[in-house]
Amino acid sequence: MRRTHRVPRALLAGLAGVALLGTTAVLTANPAAAAAGCRVDYTISSSWPGGFGATVAVTNLGDPVDGWRLTWSFTAGQSITQLWNGSYTQTGAAVTVTNAAYNASIASGATASVGFNGSSTGTNPIPAAFSLNGTSCTGGVVSPPTSPPVTPTTPPTTPPPARQGPCDIYSAGGTPCVAAHSTTRALYGAYNGPLYQVRRSSDNTTRDIGLQTAGGVVNAATQDSFCAGTNCVITILYDQSGRNNRLTQAPPGYWKGPAAGGYDNLADAKAAPITVGGQKAYGVYIAPGTGYRNNNTNGVAKGDQPEGIYAIVDGTHYNQWCCFDYGNAQTDGIADAPAIMETVYFGADKQWGWGAGNGPWIMGDLEWGLFSGDKAGYNNLASINHRFVTAMVKGEPNHWAIRGGDAQSGDLTNYFDGKRPSGYNPMKKEGAILLGIGGDNSVSGRGTFYEGVLTSGYPTAATENAVQANITTARYHQ
Repeated sequence: MRRTHRVPRALLAGLAGVALLGTTAVLTANPAAAAAGCRVDYTISSSWPGGFGATVAVTNLGDPVDGWRLTWSFTAGQSITQLWNGSYTQTGAAVTVTNAAYNASIASGATASVGFNGSSTGTNPIPAAFSLNGTSCTGGVVSPPTSPPVTPTTPPTTPPPARQGPCDIYSAGGTPCVAAHSTTRALYGAYNGPLYQVRRSSDNTTRDIGLQTAGGVVNAATQDSFCAGTNCVITILYDQSGRNNRLTQAPPGYWKGPAAGGYDNLADAKAAPITVGGQKAYGVYIAPGTGYRNNNTNGVAKGDQPEGIYAIVDGTHYNQWCCFDYGNAQTDGIADAPAIMETVYFGADKQWGWGAGNGPWIMGDLEWGLFSGDKAGYNNLASINHRFVTAMVKGEPNHWAIRGGDAQSGDLTNYFDGKRPSGYNPMKKEGAILLGIGGDNSVSGRGTFYEGVLTSGYPTAATENAVQANITTARYHQ
């Protein structure tokens, strides 16, 4: 269901005039210098029992502005449950949406948009009135009269909105994370535990690597200090979901790894340095022979149960072999049937399935084949070329999809959405989790992993779009 309501509104003069200086005072600037006006487009993009998705677009018809606050009131008991491209508070029916750091400035004729999911009971009328920075928008472009000079006022006492991570967004969408792995940042706004563990070769001692702050980015200085002058490997990828679905050194399967006892190698902890949010971090560098696995998980989809998976990977580090995977796999390490896996694959392998061009592609490893669509072999699946890639695969009974995008900016692309391949309905997933290898412990693939999750339930596109917006604000950078 899609309803669009265009509401012409006047923009508050001097929209750029609210600034926080230090932590002591808020200064209100003279608003007389700016002509103002705007248009608000409120679109209900989707509806379902008890809920809806919507987009609110503000087009600036006046002089450029820097910093905005949009307010409205619902009239039928609606509530926002999650919002992206900004932050929000709601008290009763009254909603206040504030810009994100990256969309605070709106040039003349430009538009800033926020999207949200909401709950509703019964009717869902469109709000009748909007205000921008405290002034009701009336539809004209105005030049306000001269205002008094700058005067200090008391700073606001309302605390900032709570930090939000991808798993908070999935949970709000009804598809909570059952596994959440990252070496770069917290995937829940309140998480304050370890991300991963390293072991140094000089004395074989280990150290957990945690966060700078709760819900924040990794404290890579801990690793740098502990591993100075010696080699380190990543021994554990901790699970932030609370289900203890951690990943450790993969055991031998049908194919044996190169380490003692046929186990796979552990990743070099120093091999993939990047920054996240301007802070140093490290990824999991998967060279051929490297792999992680957990064959005894808690809460991961089995059989034909629905699930969603995403991974952030290095879009420049891949090869044409099997299999740089992350996701749901069989528990015995043997490729003894189709449909016992469901993972994200990233690379340029053409042995089973492939897409357009030379790759790399996001595909699904469903066992007995990599799939780029609803049939084996070629499907018209576009290559994806970004420094950091968001790779998504999700599945439910006789339906699955592939989505992806640039983890640094922009929206997701729908690469495939359709029925299961022949022989893969129903699925027979077994609920193990792996990283960097195929289900039978194929160890020829390569790639670099930064973060990823598995969910319970089939995520909506709106939820995934909100997750992508969260990922882009994390500021992955080389």
